[in-house]
This record gives sequence, C-alpha cells and structure tokens, in this order.
Amino acid sequence: MLIAVALAALAADIVSKTVVVATLHDRSPVRLLGGLLTLRETRNSGAAFSIGTGYTIVFTVIACGVVVAILRTARNLRSLPWAICLGLLLGGAIGNLIDRLFRAPAPLKGHVVDWIEFPHYPVFNLADSAIVCGGVLAVVLAARGLQIDGTRLSGKDAEESEDGDGAGEPDAPSAKDEAPARDETATAPAPGPDAGPASGSDDVPAREEKP
Repeated sequence: MLIAVALAALAADIVSKTVVVATLHDRSPVRLLGGLLTLRETRNSGAAFSIGTGYTIVFTVIACGVVVAILRTARNLRSLPWAICLGLLLGGAIGNLIDRLFRAPAPLKGHVVDWIEFPHYPVFNLADSAIVCGGVLAVVLAARGLQIDGTRLSGKDAEESEDGDGAGEPDAPSAKDEAPARDETATAPAPGPDAGPASGSDDVPAREEKP
C-alpha cells in the first residue's frame, strides 16, 4: 500500500509538471472559477510554498534524508493508515527531489516547478499537496494513539506505565489480617455435679456397691 500510494502521488506530480511546462511556459496565467484558481508556471529554488529560496542544496540533502528515513521506517509498518500517510510523504518528497536533481540550472540545484495558485496563498504543486496531506494525517494518527506497527496506545495504558514505579510497594494490610486472632487457649467449661472423678486420679476411693 505504501508503494502504491507513493507511485500514484509521484506519477500525478510528474505528469502534471510535464503538462504545465509544455503548455504554460512563457504564457500568461490561466484563471479558472472566477479567479479562485489560477494556473501559473513558476520555478521555486526553496522548499515547499517557496520557503527558503537560495538554499536549494540544503533542501536537496534534507529531501534525500526524508526518503531514506521513510524507507527505513517502512520495515516496521503494520498499519494501513500509516502506510497511506508514509506513501504520500514519500511520493511528494521524491517528486520534488527529482526536480532538484535534474532540472535547470544544475544538478542538486534544480528549481521545482510550481503551478497551482489560490488567492493570498503561495504557488505550489501536487507534490507539496501530498506532503501536506501526509503530514496532517500523521498528526491525526499520532493524536489517536495509533502506532506504525498497528498497536494503539490508550489512556489506560499510559496511566499504567506511569504507575509502574509503585508496583513493588507492599500492599496495605487487609481487614482480615488486622482482626485479632481467636484465643484457642480458653478454659473448658467446669464439670457438672454428676460428673465422675477425673480419670487417672488415685486420691478418691471407689464407691462400694451393696449386695
């Protein structure tokens, strides 16, 4: 799933940039939906949304590190939502990385093609959209406690992990333990008047029977 999502995002980005460069290069912007959406071909030497222009090599190295980190994380992947999330991040990162590696003015210094513009918003491309969507999805999954390996952290699990330090303390004595022990040495009841002499007594003579 991760590979499929990454390939879909990457293919959409490459195809859209190819069409934009072929049709909008050196042309006036195309306004759609009453000016709500404008198609304008621009070249960006910075990060997403034209941030940090002039640091192209730095962002190229960062993009390579992001791709490597995602591929290493994918080895422990057992969650479908996280597969979609990482696939979007991977496809978007590779899409912009290809521009930096192969477009003018030079390898590792290539300018990224941006072409989507909304009013009062920086120009971006589909790779930027995939990165933003993947980042938002990652925040939602982390907030819900869903882990990459498919497990889920609940509030109860967090409380148990916090209370783990007091697990070795002795338990308080129960009410049964605090109750006084029964005195098993209590004296037996006194014998009645008809009771005979105690067995084994040599001091009392036996009563004679009349013929």
